[in-house]
Amino acid sequence: MKITKVDLGHEIFANCYVLTDEASGESAIVDPAYFNADIKQTFFDAGAKNIKYILLTHGHFDHIFGVPGLKEASGAKVVIHEKDAGHLLDSSKSLADGNFPEKQIPVTADITVRDGDKLYLGDEEISVMNTPGHTMGSVCYILENDRVIISGDTLFCMTAGRTDFFDGDENMMIDSLKRLIALEGDYRVLPGHNRETTLERERTRNWYIRRMVK
Repeated sequence: MKITKVDLGHEIFANCYVLTDEASGESAIVDPAYFNADIKQTFFDAGAKNIKYILLTHGHFDHIFGVPGLKEASGAKVVIHEKDAGHLLDSSKSLADGNFPEKQIPVTADITVRDGDKLYLGDEEISVMNTPGHTMGSVCYILENDRVIISGDTLFCMTAGRTDFFDGDENMMIDSLKRLIALEGDYRVLPGHNRETTLERERTRNWYIRRMVK
């Protein structure tokens, strides 16, 4: 799987990734927090010429603001966990009720997923792991063939996602982190903010995991 991180032009927006199965040409965009003509061309340049899915790790505004425009432009299916689907329609749940230059445009999920569900780009499998804690419907997308975890706002380099927002829960976050670090072997971890890391590094160096999980 080809994986490209796309710069959306502002630090407030989450990390956005383009996943492309080079054999089939099918792509997915993960957490498109912003979308305009320039971003569309950036996605295209990154290999996203046949966008099948818009994959959302959870429903906060800094991950979803670009979803309506990208869906309209590409016809891609919007994928989110069933417990966060309402965030796409409700700016109070997405935390978008603030001093932002743009208002949230409601959009309906096309596919709601649960823990253990599978999605496919060509023959490449993407597994869904529900990792509640930051939100009830937070997920990690796991690309087993590539040993990659797209961790959203669950696991970061040296820390973990906040649990003090609407429907956050620290105990659930701890349980979710336990599930992640129990995975066998090492993985490349692509988080929703800040720089990428590895699962083995976080097992041993992440202060949150060392203090609250082990």
